[in-house]
Amino acid sequence: MRLTFLGNFRVDYTSETHHALSLEALGHTVIRLQESEASAAEILDTALQSEVFVWVHTHGWTTPGIDRVLYELKRRDIPTVTYHLDLWHGLQRQRDMRRDPYWKIGHFFTADRLMAEWLSDNTAVRGHYLPAAVFDQECVPAVPGDRFDVAFVGSRQYHPEWPYRQQLISWLQDTYGDRFRHYGGGSPRGIVRGAALNQVYADARVIVGDSLCLQFAYPDYWSDRVYETLGRGGFLIHPRVPGMYRTFTDRKHLVFYDFGRFDQLAELVDYYLDRADEREQIRQAGHDLVRTHHTYLDRWATILEVLGR
Repeated sequence: MRLTFLGNFRVDYTSETHHALSLEALGHTVIRLQESEASAAEILDTALQSEVFVWVHTHGWTTPGIDRVLYELKRRDIPTVTYHLDLWHGLQRQRDMRRDPYWKIGHFFTADRLMAEWLSDNTAVRGHYLPAAVFDQECVPAVPGDRFDVAFVGSRQYHPEWPYRQQLISWLQDTYGDRFRHYGGGSPRGIVRGAALNQVYADARVIVGDSLCLQFAYPDYWSDRVYETLGRGGFLIHPRVPGMYRTFTDRKHLVFYDFGRFDQLAELVDYYLDRADEREQIRQAGHDLVRTHHTYLDRWATILEVLGR
């Protein structure tokens, strides 16, 4: 199958790059077009020579005439599709959903179940719930080296609707001191990617995760960092997001704690720091689950199957 893919390919770590490589690994031909650089005429001409048009949009970027492209492709029965990992509902950017041409796409695969249902019920877009995943080529755990106790990977400054992130990082810093390392925006250690990120997950005995969960009750949406952490080989303690238990089993693939229960989190961190064998068994099971069932190879196989129905 030939697919035209509009997205951000300027760097090698974007989800678009991983999606395109996964599609190629599945045997398809992918024509990459850089969003905000390719013109509508170029996009339409290329997409008309393809069987599917994929667009993964960077919020704030514009392509004049893209709405006309979507209209013409629909008229010619060429499927238009996106697979987006971010949350929109309940955040400031939700207001853009009515006016951004992105929301005129034919099939919207999203890691947010409620948004998938809302799109199908309230718009002409067909919403599909499809959780995030990890790039299969990065599911290669590193050999532990400079071991330390606790890590958090992610930006300190996050959506204003989610102050919990800053509270969590501050608590980890206050509780574990120099036994804790923060990697991400707003941290002295900065952002790590690629093999360096795999090394962090190998060196940290415990990774504490986070997912934006409005009112601690928003169901069936969790961060792609869950799959990144497990797939790259980390042992993860993560907040109990409603619905997450259907994919991951507590104390088998990862360990859950209740949002805001820092006393509970401390007990779990200390418990697993003292039990290396039990920690390793969970880490390995989580890695095996993600590597075999939750990569972008799996997700794009599902997307193409749905489009072919």
